[in-house]
Amino acid sequence: MKIPLCKPSIDEKELNLIKKSIKTGWLTHGPENVKFESNFNKLINSKYSISMNSCTSALECAIKCLEKKGEIIVPSFTWVSSANAIINTGCKPVFVDIDPITRNIDSKRIEKLISKSTIAIMVVHFAGLPCEMNKILKICKKYKLHLIEDSAETLGASFRGRYTGSFGIGCFSFFPTKNITTTEGGMLTLSNKKMYNKAKKLIAHGITKSKKDAWKRIALLPGHNYRLPNHLAALGNSQLKKLQKFNKKRLNLANKYTQHFLKFSNLILVPKVPKNFTHVFQMYTIRVLKGLRNNFVYYLNNKGISASVHFDPPLHQQKIYSKYRRGNLKSTNILSKQIATLPIYPDMKKKEIEYIIKTVSKWYRKNK
Repeated sequence: MKIPLCKPSIDEKELNLIKKSIKTGWLTHGPENVKFESNFNKLINSKYSISMNSCTSALECAIKCLEKKGEIIVPSFTWVSSANAIINTGCKPVFVDIDPITRNIDSKRIEKLISKSTIAIMVVHFAGLPCEMNKILKICKKYKLHLIEDSAETLGASFRGRYTGSFGIGCFSFFPTKNITTTEGGMLTLSNKKMYNKAKKLIAHGITKSKKDAWKRIALLPGHNYRLPNHLAALGNSQLKKLQKFNKKRLNLANKYTQHFLKFSNLILVPKVPKNFTHVFQMYTIRVLKGLRNNFVYYLNNKGISASVHFDPPLHQQKIYSKYRRGNLKSTNILSKQIATLPIYPDMKKKEIEYIIKTVSKWYRKNK
């Protein structure tokens, strides 16, 4: 049996929606984008949303909307896009350690890294679980810092009833591995109208149309082409309607994993969901102890199960980012050598999850 790490859930109806959208002649930003953005606002209770070609583009726009350069505190335990967006906008990442239980930014370690050059904190909600936002919001308020949420992995997740992406400037991903997909795609969410207007210009070459002469394009700032095509927004609208169903299926699968793996706690630690948090399990990650993580992943891969690792090495251990490290990132170092990701996706079949559980159980009996 071959089981992928993830698989997007796109049905025939959605393929027809894309075809229908293309036939309208709207091949770039169009009416489906407007609809997608409006529906997204309603979902997470945001004032403004802008559909884009990726979460990475959203992160860059978020930073550019701050209209200042300096240091941005960000976890090292994240995908390269988080740091790349900071560096590519002329700012400097300052890596902070994580909580090994939640895999999210350790709020207790943030203040020690704040300097006169700090302009923002970028939280990265990991694998479907939000960060502990109350403490982070207090820090931002105390030091007058902006808050950027890399919410690529947490669409539909909430902390104390409030959705990720609504606490600060939100950045979402619709890559095929995420909770919904537009193939490539992302969303920027904001509450500030000035930032929203700037971001709208940034994603479309930094131009505006002349009110008098329709053919004139006035360049107001050096922008980008970060737009999401209309037909992909049509797919996004359909996927958004299914988000609750998709996330419920992910939760059910995660509960099955956890139920079986709890008894393996001397070798495998399952993810925990703290009180007042909702987890949408964009990934199901476990900690494999006693230096056996690589052995575990190779074993599953050899059995046809596409288990993987997110993230090893962490950013501060990679040569191009190492100069941005400050202090000891002990928990990040430990977790990166223990973390393993198991397949999870809404269309996973009963026989597939049973095979994975059976295979993990066999590995455990060999290594306990």
